[in-house]
Amino acid sequence: MTPETVITVGHRALELTIVLMGLLLGPALAVGLLISLFQAATQINEMTLSFIPKLLVTVGVLMFGGPFIIKVLTDYTVRLYQSIPGLIG
Repeated sequence: MTPETVITVGHRALELTIVLMGLLLGPALAVGLLISLFQAATQINEMTLSFIPKLLVTVGVLMFGGPFIIKVLTDYTVRLYQSIPGLIG
C-alpha cells in the first residue's frame, strides 16, 4: 500500500463527508439567513427564534434525505471493502 493510495482513499472520504454535510448544513444555513434578515428587519433579538426553525429544517432534511445519505455511505463502504485486496497486494 503506497502513500498515494492512502491519500486517495482519504481524499475520497473527505469529499464524501463534505458533500453529505453540505446536504445537511446548506438548508439550515439558508433558513438561518432568512430568520436573521427577519430579525434585523423587525428588531426582534430572540435567540430561540433562529434555533428552532434551523433544528426543524435539519430534522426534515434528515427524514427525507436520510435514505440517500445511508445509500451513499453504504455504497462507499462496500466499494472500499471490495478494493481492499487490490490495495494490499
